[in-house]
Amino acid sequence: MAKELELKYGCNPNQKPSRIFMQEGELPIEVLNGKPGFINFLDAFNSWQLVRELKAATGLPCAASFKHVSPAGAAVGTPLSEVEKKIYFVDDLELSPLACAYARARGADRMSSYGDWVALSDECDEQTARMLAREVSDGVIAPGYTDKALEILKTKRKGGYNVVKIDESYVPAPIEHKDVFGVTFEQGRNDLKIDSDMLQNIVTDNKEIPESAKRDLVLALITLKYTQSNSVCYAKDGKTIGVGAGQQSRIHCTRLAGNKADIWYLRQHEKVLNLPFKADIRRPDRDNTIDVYISDDYMDVLADGMWQQFFTEQPEPLTREEKRAWLDTLTGVALGSDAFFPFGDNIERAHRSGVQYIAQPGGSIRDDNVIETCNKYGIAMAFTGIRLFHH
Repeated sequence: MAKELELKYGCNPNQKPSRIFMQEGELPIEVLNGKPGFINFLDAFNSWQLVRELKAATGLPCAASFKHVSPAGAAVGTPLSEVEKKIYFVDDLELSPLACAYARARGADRMSSYGDWVALSDECDEQTARMLAREVSDGVIAPGYTDKALEILKTKRKGGYNVVKIDESYVPAPIEHKDVFGVTFEQGRNDLKIDSDMLQNIVTDNKEIPESAKRDLVLALITLKYTQSNSVCYAKDGKTIGVGAGQQSRIHCTRLAGNKADIWYLRQHEKVLNLPFKADIRRPDRDNTIDVYISDDYMDVLADGMWQQFFTEQPEPLTREEKRAWLDTLTGVALGSDAFFPFGDNIERAHRSGVQYIAQPGGSIRDDNVIETCNKYGIAMAFTGIRLFHH
């Protein structure tokens, strides 16, 4: 391993010179293939911390899909249902637990995961490498790779796919620094441990949070720890289903993440599952087309005749009434917030996407209103007392 690594450029091509380096010791990574850039490494180090902490909290293999230093999705490696296999386009693959984790992480928001950076908590196996090989992705970081997995990944992107190995025993210094406008900022590293012990202060009438929901809340909170703030995360069955990142308003975070959760669930509607795609339509184009089909713009697309590019026959629209009826069957969703909810409107929006469990710091002068709104819908909410801002 080297002490420094020269990069092609920084965030943008005009930002030169660029490098990553260590003040003391050697870099904890080894580039096995490709030439990762500045943003690639920002994604790599943030995503690796997420999956490392998520595995420590759950004991399960974990994966994350990152774009622009925020997770599009994160998940633990539990088996996929037949419907999930279909909507994630992996029903033709053999899936290891780690491959399941990545399929679920990428499947949370496939539109946003296009061209993602991938983090794996465990050694990359052949099944996961085969899945990665056919998705549009920039690179992957993992503590190791089997010989067959590395062989497969080295064929991706004409041999230029970025493959990074990280030393899983590496522990960063307790104090971190960041330069902005020539000024150096210093702070203690956020080494806060997130686990179910944070969920003991349940402030609502409903005090019942089952173990599965506690796991989802922990997943949401760990995901938020590495999401650009403000941020809100919806999770269900060991995976994120909607992440709202970098919004200036809390309600906009909740709406953005909720809309993504709705799209994830609408992809499982019978009409969407049975869309008559032409056989040669690529997965990214299917994702884009499904997104349009689900949206309120689809009637305009029908009128323009664009459906002929993708479908063998004109599909019947999914009406607003049908979408609302389907979304009303979504239940058991967990919601985490990186800071307190200032108004009950966030709870109203969360309820529309099946949220039944919430974890947030608390501390707003309007906590009573937020709790009252939760009580109206029978939602169980825990105050963690911990803020998770990330910038």
